[in-house]
Amino acid sequence: MSTEQTTPGVPSKIVKGTLSPAATEAPLPESSSSSHSTSPAHSAQPATETQPTAPTATQEVISFLKTLSIFLVIAFLLRASVVEAFKIPSGSMIPTLRIGDHILVSKLSYGFRLPFVTKFIYQFAEPQHGDIVVFTRPDEPDTNIIKRVIGIPGDLIEVRQTKLFINNQLQYEPYARYELNGIKNFGPERVPEGHIFMLGDNRDHSRDSRFWEETPWLEIQRVKGRALIIYWSWDPSWRDRLGKLVQ
Repeated sequence: MSTEQTTPGVPSKIVKGTLSPAATEAPLPESSSSSHSTSPAHSAQPATETQPTAPTATQEVISFLKTLSIFLVIAFLLRASVVEAFKIPSGSMIPTLRIGDHILVSKLSYGFRLPFVTKFIYQFAEPQHGDIVVFTRPDEPDTNIIKRVIGIPGDLIEVRQTKLFINNQLQYEPYARYELNGIKNFGPERVPEGHIFMLGDNRDHSRDSRFWEETPWLEIQRVKGRALIIYWSWDPSWRDRLGKLVQ
């Protein structure tokens, strides 16, 4: 039986699908550079750290203005759509609210509206009896007025001196104040849909629905929000008024 001769350093031929030991790959020779030591002249130099530069005065001002702008936009959106502060300038709501009271008004009590828009984008509730609300009138669009909701759509309203009747029922009003025994009568008249009837708590010193010339009814869409709380007051009894709910 003959055998094939192999030449040293030359791979053998394939026999029966196998490789002879001489056919295995020899390891790659090491590069010549690895066999020599690296001279100190070619050693890596340490990287130098770059010191951060301090912002200039102009950059500081620009950063401050950006932050201030964001804050002002957020404050404006909150004031226009969520809550707004008002100061009471007159005595038409005495004794509930006094001159110099500062109150917070919720603008989300009845619906949502965009800034500078009178009508609600989405309305989910309507004012109820006894709510104290801030509103504007068509003949005084730049004047904020605060009164109490007395009549809602469908109510039959009648005022006789110091007595208030809603749907022919005499109302108990512990918050109402009469100094001149009731100077203005009203009704009976029924509140139309989409409107409300307003009175001040200081009945003889309040220019409210009884005195409005064009119509005694206020369109609900003109209600800005419901009074929530007294957060500050210049009234002499201010200590007893801070944090008091408006109701």
